[in-house]
Amino acid sequence: MRIVTLNANGIRSATTKGFLDWMKRQKADLVCVQEIKAQEADLPKAILAPAKLHAFFHPAEKKGYSGVAIYARKEPDRVVIGLGIPDIDAQGRYLQLDYGNLSVVSVYVPSGSSSEEAQARKFSFMKRFLPKLGEMRASGREFVLCGDWNIAHREIDLKNWRENRKNSGFLPEERAWLTEIFDRVGFVDVFRALDPRPEQYTWWSARGRARENNVGWRLDYHIATPGIARTAEAARIYTARPFSDHAPLTIDYGVAL
Repeated sequence: MRIVTLNANGIRSATTKGFLDWMKRQKADLVCVQEIKAQEADLPKAILAPAKLHAFFHPAEKKGYSGVAIYARKEPDRVVIGLGIPDIDAQGRYLQLDYGNLSVVSVYVPSGSSSEEAQARKFSFMKRFLPKLGEMRASGREFVLCGDWNIAHREIDLKNWRENRKNSGFLPEERAWLTEIFDRVGFVDVFRALDPRPEQYTWWSARGRARENNVGWRLDYHIATPGIARTAEAARIYTARPFSDHAPLTIDYGVAL
């Protein structure tokens, strides 16, 4: 089973840069996309219904903002749109496909970098999402939550960590929240379980030739329950061609969908 995740920073924009063509060549079973910035009525058929793929969307109510999607080779048993929390669901941040005992999720944690109000909304999301993660872990189902979590967990996960200790995305409270998800709730950071190397980033600022110089952050994750995480065999971040300010993260799991 191959799963790809990408924050597209606008799925129409990413498509003009070759993302859909690249996606089709990956032969992935599931492709989780965040920040689609579009509603289904505004999408062309090429994005809305790619050949031989099932497509599912959870857009934000606000046009040109947030939203998540999943492309799947196999039709799921069940589709869950949203968390059942009205203000979060209005932003299009959670989409889940179920296959037997496995759930694959496209999730987009809010960014808090634009203002104090944005950071407050991010903390509110984190507070309310944590119990949901506990329910998932206790359910006995296997979960793979793919997406832009907008947090670099450890110092190894961003280039300039010293300068960013007071900035959104690397705040102590945010990092402690991820640690709680891993250490107390019991989820696994699948990429880090496979690849302990430094300088493995998935997002770069548009300023100061950051991407060219690999001055980045690892903000995009596969966060999974231990059973499915143990089957992970290979992980790679695709950086040869930019579709977005984020890069696709692909992980292969040693199970059939």
